[in-house]
Amino acid sequence: MSKIKDNIYNIIKGKFLISDDSLSNWRFILFVVSLMLIMIASAHKSDKKVMEIAKLNKEVQEFRSQFLDLRSISMKMKLESAVRKKVAGMDLKPSENPPQVIKVVSKKAN
Repeated sequence: MSKIKDNIYNIIKGKFLISDDSLSNWRFILFVVSLMLIMIASAHKSDKKVMEIAKLNKEVQEFRSQFLDLRSISMKMKLESAVRKKVAGMDLKPSENPPQVIKVVSKKAN
């Protein structure tokens, strides 16, 4: 039991860092610390990208809704009644005769 106690006290006091064979311990500690730093940096980068993707998705939704609004407005502007209201002050009236289809028949030269 005392050997376990001594080992625990040695770990708490940090003797494994100042003993003769401590170089391998320091290497391992630096390796673990560098891995943790890489992991933290990677997590921050991925979080930043997730936030950017969410922002861009929100912008896409806003642009889509603007597009739909403008398309519905332009559809209403193309209606015959809307065109009649706009040109009423110019004394333009719809034609009495319906439009005629013109067919062009061409002969191919041999």
